[in-house]
Amino acid sequence: MIKITHLGAKECVTGSCHLVQTRPESKEGVNILVDCGIAQGHDPELPFDQFPVSPKAVDYLFLTHAHIDHIGRVPDLIDAGFKGEIICTHATKALLLPMLHDGMSFTKRSHKEIRRLELVIDDFSWGFELHEEFALKKGISFKLGNAGHILGSCFIRFCFPQPQAPHTLPPLEDNNAGLTPAYSVIFSGDLGCTDTPILPDPDPPESCDLLILESTYGDRNHTSRKERIETLKGLLNKALADNGIVYIPAFSLGRTQELIYELDRIKTKVPVFIDSPLGLKITKIYADLENFWDQEAKALKAAGDHPLDFKNLYAVEKYRDHKQLMGMKGPIIIIAGSGMCTGGRIVDHLEQGLNDPKNDLFFVGYQAKGTPGRRMMEKKIPVKAAIHTLSGYSAHADQTMLVNWVKSMPEPPKKITLVHGEARARKALASALAQALPKGSGLRF
Repeated sequence: MIKITHLGAKECVTGSCHLVQTRPESKEGVNILVDCGIAQGHDPELPFDQFPVSPKAVDYLFLTHAHIDHIGRVPDLIDAGFKGEIICTHATKALLLPMLHDGMSFTKRSHKEIRRLELVIDDFSWGFELHEEFALKKGISFKLGNAGHILGSCFIRFCFPQPQAPHTLPPLEDNNAGLTPAYSVIFSGDLGCTDTPILPDPDPPESCDLLILESTYGDRNHTSRKERIETLKGLLNKALADNGIVYIPAFSLGRTQELIYELDRIKTKVPVFIDSPLGLKITKIYADLENFWDQEAKALKAAGDHPLDFKNLYAVEKYRDHKQLMGMKGPIIIIAGSGMCTGGRIVDHLEQGLNDPKNDLFFVGYQAKGTPGRRMMEKKIPVKAAIHTLSGYSAHADQTMLVNWVKSMPEPPKKITLVHGEARARKALASALAQALPKGSGLRF
């Protein structure tokens, strides 16, 4: 018997955490967590003492990628007693500690406590190759596929051996005698868009019995990459014509690197400042992980055009440099975290600049309910600066991409559970999938 409990991001977008239990009523069962992220905005976060199993009883923690809403509670999980293995891709392993170090620096932990936890996390975590099947205990196996969301992101396909029912005949061949064919479950993690800078497109998935599918943008489609580059270029030209400042709140991991890449492609003439120590650190790691880039990015570098650097790009590392940047006049572009304006250096910039009508604010990522970014988009926070939303820059697949990804399976899944999305997005995606998949497939939601 396999039991799956969605502990986080069941009906919202942040705080991903899913528990898989084999033989939940027995001490012989295996407990697997998929992601353990921090919830943001108004999204709920379940305390560990309300989990169906104690953190001490969790055997494996799989991380689909290194965004904080998927990994942010890992240190707390360890403090609560987790002593299992942490499994992810090699690229996620490289990004894990820098992301968690930044997150822990905003807690009350001392430098000594943070260092201790970093050593434990490094000791517990293992990077695995994509496209290869690996064995866990009790006959469980897993395979990782590229999800195309950020560098290192993956989806996971588990295979669980199933006890043979008493009334069935023995297998014809000695293939795990006493077991019926394995029950397969895919966790999509966060699926990325096709044709995303730097990243290879998501891999097509194998068939499965149960698909746990994200639905962040299940109710809409993005503009194409060509269109969004032209939109970015046009909006920047218009916004900077009055010598104002363009503020772009961006996640340090993924969005910052994508923006650097495309600002270089449109030959931005004004100074661009990356005012994010973590964003700069992650950009360096991205540069070091070029083996995981797509062919376009590799070709650019081979031709002498580094995809993550250009002439007018400036790094703002130290806090005194940040204060100096606060005194600069436009036309300039400032990229800073956090992506939802919940903290970080972008808060200083917005407090100073949003009451100037010459300035502009570009949103290039999802804004969770209750966050300052979402409230500004909904005009619940009055500002004089112009606000622009560029939906084409989402790192999440849109409705068409999600449907096509599911359709690329050799056979449709027997059941799909939609998570990681607001109610409207889940409903719209369920409808689109029901229409797109074969009528006689027996699909259930």
